[in-house]
Amino acid sequence: MAKIVECIPNFSEGRNQEVIQGLVDTAKSVPGVTLLDYSPDESHNRTVVTLVGDEESIQEVAFQLVKYARDHIDMTKHEGGHPRMGATDVVPFVPIKDISMEECVEISKKVGKRIYDELDIPIFLYEESASAPHRKNLAKVRKGQFEGMPEKLKEEEWAPDFGERKIHPTAGITGVSARMPLVAFNVNLDTDNVDIAKKIAKVVRGSSGGFKYCKGIGLMLEDRNIAQVSMNMVNFEKLPLYRTFETIRFEAARYGVNIIGSEIIGLLPAKAMTDVAEYYLQVEDFDFNKQVIENHIIN
Repeated sequence: MAKIVECIPNFSEGRNQEVIQGLVDTAKSVPGVTLLDYSPDESHNRTVVTLVGDEESIQEVAFQLVKYARDHIDMTKHEGGHPRMGATDVVPFVPIKDISMEECVEISKKVGKRIYDELDIPIFLYEESASAPHRKNLAKVRKGQFEGMPEKLKEEEWAPDFGERKIHPTAGITGVSARMPLVAFNVNLDTDNVDIAKKIAKVVRGSSGGFKYCKGIGLMLEDRNIAQVSMNMVNFEKLPLYRTFETIRFEAARYGVNIIGSEIIGLLPAKAMTDVAEYYLQVEDFDFNKQVIENHIIN
């Protein structure tokens, strides 16, 4: 059976429609790959692209997208709310069908090496592809961002996995990985005080004592003048979305702040939303595999 891999590259451009369209066109240019979604965000100044394909085609499209981003995104001029270290910030590969995590790790290493060899962009491997324990967590890898990365690369423990100890002058450095599916989940607050969002993010994220499978930051959505708790849920089965949502609601109340909405960036597994519906509807003894009709008619 055909092996299917998902790739979700993140690019440091969410405002220039010409560049975004170029990314989309590039994503559609490789046979054997399907573009499932793309999500530009002006406040974050970031675009997330979701692709699936066979193991050879997905490697080619990932490389071509990184090449396009190198040639059209200048990090020396980039500003945005989301942490970033390169024109192509991250390139994760996710096993979807008939392919193992170990195979996706090998894919990530092949793509990372090719990016450096042919595009001169240094590479950090992270998550399941990490070459050392301290490189597994993307937040630690990306700390310092584009502006601080030249000094960070001089530190003994932060040599790139592929490349020399210097960033590409305009494209920065890129993280490449293999990982399980995650949900990019953001919660918006009715306040323009970003410090409140940062305090709440500290409560929910695992690295500061919160939920083990949550990564979170507080940031400002300048176009809406509201603060946001922006999260990556790295295991929605062990940490359902409603649990962080309700914790944010609880913590926000102490500051006299309310939740005004939430958003999902890119795609997510159906079960992640079904678990939320099951919780709020208080459905008893619900069986996702047996009671969701699509599971009976879609292979």
